[in-house]
Amino acid sequence: MGGTAKKAVAPWVRTRLRAAPGPAIVLVLLVLLTSALGAAFPRAVDTYEDRGLRHAVRTASAGQSVIELTTDLSDHRIDPSRRHEYARPALMAERYRKAEELLPDGLPADAPQSAYGVHTIEPFIANDPWLPRPDGLPPRFSLSTQSALPEHSRLRDGRLPRAGAATVTGRTGAVEAAVTAATAKSLKLKVGSTVHVGSPVRRGSLAVTVTGIVEPRLPELSYWSYEPLLRTPGLRFEPTSGAPVRYWVAALLLAPDAAPAIFGVDPSPELYWRFAPRPDAFTAAGLSGLRTRIASLEHGPGLARMRAEAVPDVNVDSRLDDLLASYSGTLGAIDPVIAVAAFGVGTVACVVLLMAGGLAAARRGAELALLRSRGGSVRGIGGRLLAETAVLAVPAAAGGWGLAALLLPAGRALPAALASGAVALIACCALPLRAVYVHRRPRVHGGRDDLVHARPSRRRTVAELTLLALATGAVAALRRRGAGTGQADHLVSAAPVLVGVIAALVLVRLYPLPLRLAARSMARRRGAIGFLSLARAGRSPATAALPLLALLTALTTAAFGGSVLAGIADARERASTLVVGADARISGPKALPPSLADAVRKAEGVREVTPVLIDYDLALRDREGSVSLVAVEPESYARLARRTGLGAFPAGILERPGDRPSPAGPVRAIASPSVAGRLGSGTTRLTTSAGNFEVRVAAQRPTTPALPDEGFLLVNTADLDRPVPNTLLVTGDGMDTAAVSAAVRDAGQGAEVKFRSEERAALADSPVQAGAGRLYTTAVAAGAGYAVLAVLLSLLQTVPERRALLARLRTMGLTRAQGRRLLVLESLPQALLAASGGAVVGWAAIRLVGPGLDLGELAMAAPRRLEVLDALGVVQLRTDPWSLLLPACAVVAIAAAVALAQAWWTTRLRTTTELRAGDAT
Repeated sequence: MGGTAKKAVAPWVRTRLRAAPGPAIVLVLLVLLTSALGAAFPRAVDTYEDRGLRHAVRTASAGQSVIELTTDLSDHRIDPSRRHEYARPALMAERYRKAEELLPDGLPADAPQSAYGVHTIEPFIANDPWLPRPDGLPPRFSLSTQSALPEHSRLRDGRLPRAGAATVTGRTGAVEAAVTAATAKSLKLKVGSTVHVGSPVRRGSLAVTVTGIVEPRLPELSYWSYEPLLRTPGLRFEPTSGAPVRYWVAALLLAPDAAPAIFGVDPSPELYWRFAPRPDAFTAAGLSGLRTRIASLEHGPGLARMRAEAVPDVNVDSRLDDLLASYSGTLGAIDPVIAVAAFGVGTVACVVLLMAGGLAAARRGAELALLRSRGGSVRGIGGRLLAETAVLAVPAAAGGWGLAALLLPAGRALPAALASGAVALIACCALPLRAVYVHRRPRVHGGRDDLVHARPSRRRTVAELTLLALATGAVAALRRRGAGTGQADHLVSAAPVLVGVIAALVLVRLYPLPLRLAARSMARRRGAIGFLSLARAGRSPATAALPLLALLTALTTAAFGGSVLAGIADARERASTLVVGADARISGPKALPPSLADAVRKAEGVREVTPVLIDYDLALRDREGSVSLVAVEPESYARLARRTGLGAFPAGILERPGDRPSPAGPVRAIASPSVAGRLGSGTTRLTTSAGNFEVRVAAQRPTTPALPDEGFLLVNTADLDRPVPNTLLVTGDGMDTAAVSAAVRDAGQGAEVKFRSEERAALADSPVQAGAGRLYTTAVAAGAGYAVLAVLLSLLQTVPERRALLARLRTMGLTRAQGRRLLVLESLPQALLAASGGAVVGWAAIRLVGPGLDLGELAMAAPRRLEVLDALGVVQLRTDPWSLLLPACAVVAIAAAVALAQAWWTTRLRTTTELRAGDAT
């Protein structure tokens, strides 16, 4: 029995957690929140990237997304008299199934929108006299046997075509067909109509009898839209010596068993298999590999395998890779901007976790010193602290990962798990490592360890200089190389953190100097509050570099993020102004009725309506192409140009000398630089639909509200003979868009209205832009929250000392108001240091990274991007003063508020309680 170890009465971990439940709960909440944010970030990125990719594929035209396999049976080994056997439905279906199985991984086919069949490559003439002939030319028809017609159409009249599989050959003279309702309407077809399709390779024509008229189901999807002629007929132009003449082109839908008859009209028709991709199967993570596999299918081993196992001599064509490449470019422009937020917030979160561990170590400093003085080993103390922290941190980190997975079910699991694991590791190791470092040797009394009197060791100095040299070298390399790498470069993304590290190390070293000078000056003045506040500020722990780094990084991230968001908003505002030219634009194919302008002026929120005449076909007689003539009323249009910032000019430029109605000299005009160069400095005679006149360029402007990105010639309406406006530019605040739209509808004349607010909203109408914007806003908010936590933790570390100090000073006659003022003034030097440093570091980070970042991809959705980017130019990151100053002022205000609240609470406590708490000073 003597050799049996006795079981501990109370295990260490349970005892410690019961002794201090408050700090344990705070640690659990901090780790839970940080783990959830860390795990949510990569899942949120995956979510908006996947949604954006699927949205791009879903909204792309069928010609951009469908993968088409085609063959014309041109192999000389195939007997020409037996080529039609390859078009039999059974063989076509079998090859469709084999080809579908050989599609690249990650590219499953959308079976309902995929199809196969046979069609003539070019349409053939039908000379039936009753068919419509717009300019005297007979219509032409394409023959097609696209599969699954009953599943993709509704029968409006008649029945679907039929054919005998064994009876139809290339010499068959008559077959049945169906047409869409649009084809029947345009070509005057009805059930029972017979169209005779001629061919140069056969003696007689092929008689095609219409047995049914169908209405397409989901005509906008791939089945009908890849070859629009199947759904909707069109007019084509035949070039002649004079004006081009028009003729109709349409499609006749034959039964699949009638495919051999097509070979009697076209000896080399095209056999095709079209596979529409399923958008929900695309993931941004697999984008690179998918593009490689698509390239292999089009021109590599995938094509060879398709020919060997599915369709001999097949050709694969698709523009899907171009679509994916465009989306990859979008992500390549957005990812560096998002990564800056990730690095910034991640750094601040890590620093806050380290500060929490340091606060816990400082709070338990006396306990750990006592354990070391009584023989406790460094390894034993560190192990117990690690176990004590791990019991709380590991489940909290797992809970944060689970919460992120619950809120964001999409996305990869591994990056989220690694982020939560990193949070758990930092939270577990912060307290043990700090405690082991501080108590590596038993100490009787710690002595003073503040910023003013601390003398850093040589090791610390060498470590700081090494870190400073590495950070400075990385920033210098980034500055020489530039930030525009086209991908998420870690060096670019960490630029704010690197600049923050440099600033924190430099400011911590320089901080004691002004404090000493200010303290000496205050010592000679009357009153103790100023001197005591500066003395107390100098007694801050020498480890203040950590909270300073957290604040600098948080402020830099907030300033950078605020500038990014402000730049995006400005770019969208500018782009929408370029598209519309005003708050609303009403335009028509011909002259607008005068009553329309009066009706629009009556709408609520409308400030001014500017009538404009735009002639898009003004010839300058130099045979270099036409330009646009813009006729305006000078006063109102000049106000519009000033308001929009598009080519502002004084109204007097357009006024001719002399009195109306017979002014002297040529018409004065404002021209774009290209038009001004073509007209020269002299007078030019112009002939327009609004009148003939002589014009001289009086000024040049690069842009104008009516035509922001085109060559233009701007003149005064009063100088024209027939100045009938066809455009109205409307300005106003809080405009009633419904009333303006109703006025346009009532006016008729084919007029259309376009609102700047709707165009601005459309620029963000993409999952990528919207998701990235929300993520960046969340990151900035999280960084601000962690900055507040850093301020709180730095102030909480000295709470016991402040309480004891106030208690002693109150026994010496210090009033409550003076105590509150003392604590507020004590917190201001560090807050001002962090605020000013944060503003400078934020400005430096923007100057460093900004020139290489283009916010155009982040600001504008893909469908609208090409329309405005050329006119808008590169959307560079610029410093936003509010984003620099507001977070900095907020840090000072929060620090003062926390200190004031602490002072208010401390001065309400009983002095004797604090005096008996110990002698910490």
